[in-house]
Amino acid sequence: MDKIALTAAGLYAIVLLRAGGTFAAGWLAAAGTRRSRFAERMSSARFRRVERAVQRWGAPVVAVSFLTVGFQTAANFLAGSMRMPLPRYLPALFIGGAGWALLYATVGLGALEVLTRLFAERTAFGVAAVAALLLAVCGVVGFRRRRASLEPRETAAEDS
Repeated sequence: MDKIALTAAGLYAIVLLRAGGTFAAGWLAAAGTRRSRFAERMSSARFRRVERAVQRWGAPVVAVSFLTVGFQTAANFLAGSMRMPLPRYLPALFIGGAGWALLYATVGLGALEVLTRLFAERTAFGVAAVAALLLAVCGVVGFRRRRASLEPRETAAEDS
């Protein structure tokens, strides 16, 4: 249990720094953009309406984003760039970060322990499992790239 608690505490510190830094980067990027030639676009009524919605309702999205892969960085950056107030952002960061740290500390350590035992007791199965995992990842990446490269051609053919 001590190993899980220590891992969760370390991951929690990492996620707070990383997500908080992403939020700050979004905040600074928006501040710079508000002083640029895009400032007029950011002062439109539609943009202000979206900004108010993110400021008011974005905290649950930020908290849940920690349970996704790939969306949490975008959610934290968007929260910062849309100037979500800190009293709304920080609780979402603390709750979502705690969930993320506990999930990765328990499931992540469990998977690592299974792989370690597999390699120690049955090396051939361990190598086969890693090879299968790598082939699956390569297959998914290849499938997505192929589908993405075919989509523009299909939409161009449909437009003609």
